[in-house]
Amino acid sequence: MKYSLMLLSVLAAAPLAAKQPLTVEHLNQFNKISAMSLSADGRYLAYSQTNGGYEPADTSSDIYLKDLTQNSAAQRLTQTDASERALAFSQDSQALYFIANRSGSNQVWRLPLKGGEALQVTDLPLPVEGFKVAADGKTLALALSVLPDCNTLKCTVDAKAAEQERKDSALVYDSLMVRHWDHWRTPYRSQLHVAPLGEGRVTVAKNLISEWDTDIAGMDQVAFTPDNQHIVFSAKAPGVDQAWHTNYDIFQVSVNGGEKVNLTADNKAWDANPKFSADGRFMAYLAMTKPGAEADRFGLMLLDMVTGQRKELAADFDRSVSDYQFGSDNRTLYVTAQDLGQYSIFAINTSFGDVRKVYSNGYAGNLQVASDKLVFSNHRLDMPTEIFQLSTDGGQLTQLTDINAKWREQVQFGDYEQFSFKGANDATVYGYLVKPWDFDASKKYPMAFLVHGGPQGSFGNMFNERWNAQMYAAKGYAVVMVDFHGSTGYGQAFTDAISRDWGGKPLEDLKKGFEYIVSAQPWIDSDRACALGASYGGYMMNWIAGNWPTGFKCLVNHAGLYDMPSFYGSTEELWFPEYDLGGPAWQEGSDYQKFNPAAHADKWQTPMLVIHGLKDYRVPYAQGLGAFTTLQRKGIDSRLVIFPDENHWILNKDNRVRWYNEVFAWLDKYTK
Repeated sequence: MKYSLMLLSVLAAAPLAAKQPLTVEHLNQFNKISAMSLSADGRYLAYSQTNGGYEPADTSSDIYLKDLTQNSAAQRLTQTDASERALAFSQDSQALYFIANRSGSNQVWRLPLKGGEALQVTDLPLPVEGFKVAADGKTLALALSVLPDCNTLKCTVDAKAAEQERKDSALVYDSLMVRHWDHWRTPYRSQLHVAPLGEGRVTVAKNLISEWDTDIAGMDQVAFTPDNQHIVFSAKAPGVDQAWHTNYDIFQVSVNGGEKVNLTADNKAWDANPKFSADGRFMAYLAMTKPGAEADRFGLMLLDMVTGQRKELAADFDRSVSDYQFGSDNRTLYVTAQDLGQYSIFAINTSFGDVRKVYSNGYAGNLQVASDKLVFSNHRLDMPTEIFQLSTDGGQLTQLTDINAKWREQVQFGDYEQFSFKGANDATVYGYLVKPWDFDASKKYPMAFLVHGGPQGSFGNMFNERWNAQMYAAKGYAVVMVDFHGSTGYGQAFTDAISRDWGGKPLEDLKKGFEYIVSAQPWIDSDRACALGASYGGYMMNWIAGNWPTGFKCLVNHAGLYDMPSFYGSTEELWFPEYDLGGPAWQEGSDYQKFNPAAHADKWQTPMLVIHGLKDYRVPYAQGLGAFTTLQRKGIDSRLVIFPDENHWILNKDNRVRWYNEVFAWLDKYTK
């Protein structure tokens, strides 16, 4: 006993284990929140948690429930092998709906909060892709993938069975698009169905748009009207031109079927995300104004269901609304929008359009509003996603989850700061600097210069797996990320500035940002710098190779565009290049040759690592192969890494390990 007490005393006095730099193994082990829902009375928070295997030491995916009126830990509600998603509380806050594959396919389930097992709500012959429950609890809206013109689900089931009997494997198309993201398109479309909710399981559902050869934009773009007798949804009207326009409209249809009324027919640009105030007075939605532009500003529109008056709220609010929710007073809308490197929360008054910033630290999302509280997810450069709560006036910030507390205890992140400088046209340009994890001001460090994709995107105060800035800081690099002209969150004019100028102002911003940061931070060794980017960032690596050929010791090009005319002929969403580059590739005056990296290959000299996924149909793999062929033919040190099972992103955990190892080996080869 004496020995045991002495040992315990020694252990208690021992220092805690020193934190270590972030590794890709750590990155594969953090826990994730994939869905969340706040009950209408504001009492309960439900969320789906997928464990990464560190703490707890499993990879389960289950639903957790937290009572916000009590200072207690969340309760684990499910413990099955099947994962749950698409959480939604019943209107009376007494039950939780979700989708799970517990009976052979994805179906809707209902879990009473007072106890008992989850009950299967739907037992359909097709998997459920998404759902919404009417406020009166009597009707279920569903997204199901079906064959257009089929009047019954059995018709689709029979068509799929007949397909299995075919001896050939031909895919035949008479119009675009023929593939999307990472799959060849089939004849089936994700369409809107309804079914009555009663005592028994739902076994049949009525297709409300069966005569349309089109998909709905998703169940997050669907809402019941306040009387529960109609449904509004966002979709493109049927047509052969869907691949080259962005004219999503909001349609209304009776739950009994019939005519689809276009509520936004006058706007030829993108309309999305309809929602109703609880009192039924207003329908809000998001709307762009530029046809063909996918990165136009989403303004917040308000339709008065009594007077028919339609207006844009806060028309001078120069931010693009990402998502929004009505407040409990039905006269305040809480919105999320990118804002100077953050995803912030704002409150907008429906009467006067006044805008008030409520929260701005990191990336806020999954916004939920009930009673006097806002609940949202949040992640930052040094924190994976957790859930927080705020009062509606922006006070009383409370962290509701800490699912990665043990994980964070082992990792030392690099300090970070935002900076700004004068870029192209003397405009203020922002960026982020992340210092090496064990920073010592007396030392010199190499630089990892990260260029984001989009190109209308941002590398802001966020935590992710695919382009994690802290991973480079953990390897001893100063990480520099510049939000060049074209980036989002700095006003629409700044975002629009990249269209028809892909290789102009953005490159100038990157050059000036590089010059600024090495001057402002003399501990950064500008002679040991490599640039990295994916998608448009990969395009910029190819553009830098020919237009800034002595800027970096090495380049890393993931899924980058190399030859712009051939890119146009092989990508799928044609509205994007046609808007950004001035029309189809054959149109006189378009930019496909003006900003074509392949046209400057004679000046290439920088070693480059090229990475591509074979299932990438956004930027098809021939673009990466073209860049590698050029590098090899010119005798430039280069390496090609192909992932046959990946799309535009690297999603498989084992592939992620290989990806980071390849990248760091390449960087180290030229900077250390």
